[in-house]
Amino acid sequence: MSTLAKAGRPADGWTQLIDDIIDGKWKHPDTGKAADVDYDRVVIDESLDGREAELVAAMNLGERVAIVADEATYAALGERVENAIARLKPDLIVLDHPHADVKALDDLADRLSEHTGAIAVGSGTINDLTKYVVGRDGRPYCVFGTAASMNGYTSSTASITLESGLKTSLPSTAPKGFFADLTVMAEAPTFTRAAGFGDCMARSTAQIDWWMAHRLTGSDYQQIAYDIEWNDEVELNKRAAGVGAGDIEAMGYLTRVLTLCGLGIAFTGVSNHGSMGEHQISHYIDCFMGEAHPGTLHGQQVGVASLTLARLQQQILSREEPPHIMPTLIDYDDMVRRMGRRIADDCLAEFQKKALDEAGASTMNERLRKVWPELRRECLAFAIPVAEMERLLKAAKGATTAEELGIPAGFYREAIIHNREMRNRFSLLDIAADAGLLADFAEGEA
Repeated sequence: MSTLAKAGRPADGWTQLIDDIIDGKWKHPDTGKAADVDYDRVVIDESLDGREAELVAAMNLGERVAIVADEATYAALGERVENAIARLKPDLIVLDHPHADVKALDDLADRLSEHTGAIAVGSGTINDLTKYVVGRDGRPYCVFGTAASMNGYTSSTASITLESGLKTSLPSTAPKGFFADLTVMAEAPTFTRAAGFGDCMARSTAQIDWWMAHRLTGSDYQQIAYDIEWNDEVELNKRAAGVGAGDIEAMGYLTRVLTLCGLGIAFTGVSNHGSMGEHQISHYIDCFMGEAHPGTLHGQQVGVASLTLARLQQQILSREEPPHIMPTLIDYDDMVRRMGRRIADDCLAEFQKKALDEAGASTMNERLRKVWPELRRECLAFAIPVAEMERLLKAAKGATTAEELGIPAGFYREAIIHNREMRNRFSLLDIAADAGLLADFAEGEA
């Protein structure tokens, strides 16, 4: 049961920093530039009951508006929104157990073809489908969140499974407005809150991966994405048990961190700050478990995968000497066996972008020898100790092992070893694999 006591909101309110970023008042400290954002307003409050019509009216969604929900999100909040804006005579589109794939996109595109704007009521799937459909031709939409289960509410990408079966992030549009009723989110199922918290746990591992890639390959890195959410992450982690209990104050901080993570993309243009090796493991699970998939949410999987990556990072960063890199081995036939030829071809094209040949491996080893002592110190400064991450996830009522998620040990081992084939982001998984360390680690982890 949710704890609906009066919330201990921050002194400046739930959205002051968010408002300043959106309004252009908060500037990048290095460049002096404001964030380039698509949305007009983010509202996070203990309750939005009675404010729905006012919030929607400010969005200028046009003359013909549709509400998009599924059965669960309609019951949680959609019906309330529908009643509140009855004078607009919105069309109601209730999707039946939707998946964020091409078939669902085509279906929703047909049903939204005559509408000038849309209101999504839901979290990951509902939001991604709606934003991608209306974003293709620039129509506006807003979203009423029903669960603090992911950081995608304010992002300008949509996570979609292609016809080939490969799950990928596609350029889209952020909502004009994101509205979070913390009471509704606190009353959402416990696993949804744990999923949102699991997504936040990725900060530590993703930052180490991104910084290491920057130092070793010269790729871009932007600290700003972490700076805007750091204070809230500290406050959220103090309230991990409150996330598990459905405490309003904890939900406020969880929603802020998730929102600020999405806002980070407005400064960086990429999602690397919150999505590196740990997310790749989750993507592999979603793409290749098929009918054996236990139905767990992406954030739940990311929480477990973050622990896995943290252990791998700790193992490698504890070494006095750097790992020795060999040229990248690519077994195309095995990729085809596991993925099917169509997906394997797509993944191979991405994988080859970061694969090291003899010269590349030699250069990498030289770089590692030169920077290793300093790089270790830098990365460890970003880390949350593994034991602390595990304690926080348990307090938030999140899973901490693949077994708890219902993922067989053999498949989880496969996901750890082969997830890096799916995209070209260079991470510590690539270092471990090219150094011949990943297979043994995965065996022990699984």
